[in-house]
Parts: sequence; structure tokens; C-alpha cells
Amino acid sequence: MRRPRIAIVNSSSFGRIFPDHLRRLARVGETRRFTVPSGLKDAALAGRLKGFHAVIASVNPVYDDAYFRQSPDLLLITRHGIGYNNVDTVAATRAGVLVSRVPGVVEREAMAEHTVGLILAVARRLRLADRAVRLGRWETRPRFVGFELKGRTVGLVGFGNIGSRVAGILTRGFGARVIACDPGVPERRIRKLGARKVSLTVLLRESDVISLHASLDDKSRGMIGEKELRRMRPGAVIVNTARGELTDEAALGRALKGGRLAGLGLDVVTREPAGSGHPFLRHGNVLMVPHIGAYTVESLEGMGEKVVDDVERVLGSGKPPRELVNPAVLASRVLRMRFRRWD
Repeated sequence: MRRPRIAIVNSSSFGRIFPDHLRRLARVGETRRFTVPSGLKDAALAGRLKGFHAVIASVNPVYDDAYFRQSPDLLLITRHGIGYNNVDTVAATRAGVLVSRVPGVVEREAMAEHTVGLILAVARRLRLADRAVRLGRWETRPRFVGFELKGRTVGLVGFGNIGSRVAGILTRGFGARVIACDPGVPERRIRKLGARKVSLTVLLRESDVISLHASLDDKSRGMIGEKELRRMRPGAVIVNTARGELTDEAALGRALKGGRLAGLGLDVVTREPAGSGHPFLRHGNVLMVPHIGAYTVESLEGMGEKVVDDVERVLGSGKPPRELVNPAVLASRVLRMRFRRWD
């Protein structure tokens, strides 16, 4: 049997804080870390990762049909995170490749607390206030009047694993009025956490703060655009810890410039990494952080344990990973052929 080869692609955190995760992988096979452009795809990506049997994947690049067709040795893509919208699971299944992810509960607390932190930071204008102190302008503090969450309306777009936890924190911890838009969640579940189910139109009209927690797909891509921003309450705040592609960033920029938005709190943007010249950074009422929502000790340890377990199961024992997102692949003759080729 050949010694397996494991690629860690564009993950800046895996194995850094918990080096034991790397040691465990080394016992399974040869491990190599890659940093590739987020737009790398197709044959170019397949060429960089040629001969690798498992990929520990980040939020980018995109693993598309052309990549899978040109990666005959690949057995597993395990996402170092919850979302897997950058992996074409239909193409992976057709090619006989297992795709897994981290279960939502691992990141839930970290992401929910991070979301609330961004809401508070933007509502209280903490970025601008901190900058004033660093510039020796303590006397300008009357400029940094914010607003409280108690009694305010927070609209959650998406009420799944993370959105529901954010609702619990805001209603029970802050006394906020929470409304939520999620067609896939029953109204009784939303009411149980003290929130009210509404349409997106109502949510846009009534919310002082809008927090995005929807998964990214063809329907949700660009769901907050020019039309939606015009429907929002003037002076509202938007926080996005989900995916940058949920918004039309050009439209957001115009809303900021025109004063319709009071501020943005962003953990994610459409093109990552974002450079210092990103147009949002021209606005003082924008707080942007580098996709660190899941960056707590507890969350990163759980994420690392999960992907290492996936690799150990697939490449060490020939078992399917937990949290398999394309279970149809288990019946695939192509998958069995890939295992035979590797053996």
C-alpha cells in the first residue's frame, strides 16, 4: 500500500494552535501545507494538488467538476469548517470522492458570540472611539454616541445552528426584540426562543440591526442588494458573519456613502483575503475582521479533531467520515475503484 498524501489548503489556523493534530496526520501519511490563490481552479488547482489522497479544505478555492475529473487519486475532501459551498458535491459524488464537514455545534458558540460582539462594536462605534484615543483625541468622545440593544429590533436572516443561538443571547441576555426570516424553520421553533417569524420584506422594514446567517446557494447569493437596502430602515446596521456573497457589495458601498446605513460589521467579504485597499475600509463606520468568527480555542480544537478523525477513518481504516455531506457516494463504484487504485 502506498503511503497516503494529505494536503492542507489555505487554512491559516489548522495545526497552528494544536500541533498534535499535525502529528496525528503524520502518522497516517505525508502531510503538506499549501497556500494558493482563492481564484485557482480547474486544471491549475488539480495540478497543484496532484497525487494527494485527502484535502483539508478552507473556504477557498473552489473545488469544481474540472478539478475532480483531473484528480484521480483523491478520496476525501474534509472541510475545516461548517460550510461547503466551495465544493461541488454533485461533481464529487460523480467522481467517487467523499466530502465531509465539521458539525455545526462545534462552531456554534464561537460564531454566535462573535456575531453579538460585532453588533455591539458597531452599535457603540467602538472602532472610531478606539482610533480617537490612539490619536490623542479623547475630547472627541461626544461623537461616539451609540445605541442600546434593549428594546431594539434585531432581524436575523437565517435561523439555523448559529442564528438560533444568536436569538437566544439577544432576547434573554439583552432584552432585544428579535425577528427572523427563514423559510425552512417552523414558526413554533422561532417562537420558542422568543423571536417572531416574518418575511424578508418585513424584516428589512422593521430592523435596527440585520444579522446574516443564511447558507450560500443560488437563491441566497446577492440576497441583500439595492432593492433590499432601499426597503431598510434608514440608519440601520448590517452584520455579516456568514458569507460575503450574500450581499451585493457595490450596493452596500453606495448605501454607506449615501448615509442610509449607519454601519457594517463584517467577518466575511466576497473576495478573501481582503486587502487594505478594500473600498469598505474608506468608511469609518465599517468594522471588518479577517474571517475569525470560529477562532476560539474551543472551536479550533473541535474543528481540528473532526478533520483529523476524517482522515484517520478514510485513509487509516477505510471507513467513511462522519458528517458526510454526499452520502450517495458510498454506493459509488467509482469510489471503490479509487480505493483499489490507491491500495
